[in-house]
Amino acid sequence: MSKAEFPIVDVAQWLQTEPGQYVQRFEQKCFDRLVADVFGYHALQVGMPGQNLLSANRMPFKAYAGIELPASPTADWAGLVLAEPECLPFESQSVDLLVLPHGLEASAHPHQVLREVERVLVPEGRVVLSGFNPWSLWGLRHRTPYLSPWLPQPSSTQVSLPRLKDWLKLLSFEIELGNFGCYVPPFRTKKWLERFAFVEAAGNRWWPVCGAVYVVSAVKRVAGMRLITPRWKTAKPLRKGARQTAGATLQQKNSSKPTNEPRQP
Repeated sequence: MSKAEFPIVDVAQWLQTEPGQYVQRFEQKCFDRLVADVFGYHALQVGMPGQNLLSANRMPFKAYAGIELPASPTADWAGLVLAEPECLPFESQSVDLLVLPHGLEASAHPHQVLREVERVLVPEGRVVLSGFNPWSLWGLRHRTPYLSPWLPQPSSTQVSLPRLKDWLKLLSFEIELGNFGCYVPPFRTKKWLERFAFVEAAGNRWWPVCGAVYVVSAVKRVAGMRLITPRWKTAKPLRKGARQTAGATLQQKNSSKPTNEPRQP
């Protein structure tokens, strides 16, 4: 376990600390649940090379892209791409599922990162992303004056969930699922974090929006799209009078129909 001192600038480095490992365990469970039933052909993880957040997904092609490559690539990755999140080297509308762990906080241009996510996703594609919640015990500890910063210090600030919802809405994303977690006080050691693990159940029930971390799943909606189905022709119901007229007409036609019976002399 890394014994790096706070403050830490890099998000990936912060996640190697004991509080960071606590966050990773929570996020792994959330990502596994949110991506397990997402179907398609191409799945992409952007950032966090030390964690495979697509392991529970069953798409045939799963790739990783980021400014750092995994130190020990697993067999799950079909491709590894060295790229910046603000400029992904993929065709527009070519990715069915994209996971973005703490990608907005690790970038100086979070708006551009989201625009790039929207560009590469297919219509009805899904993005699952995570971030630190500034309105939590960890966020309060991070902003307390005269104390060293608690959360990583990237070039951009932490993005609150209401702000994230506004950004996603502007890009025609619809949030479907989400989770808050890590309600424990901001302890630095695994011992005290696990000792206060009972707070998780209480926090999830009594102050659910105050978790230190959130994980959100959103779907890219495209205006004007609809499912094309076969056009079935249905007979219009006849009124009572019309039914009687139709019956009389049919009877008249049958009576005038020629027969092959010989006539009597």
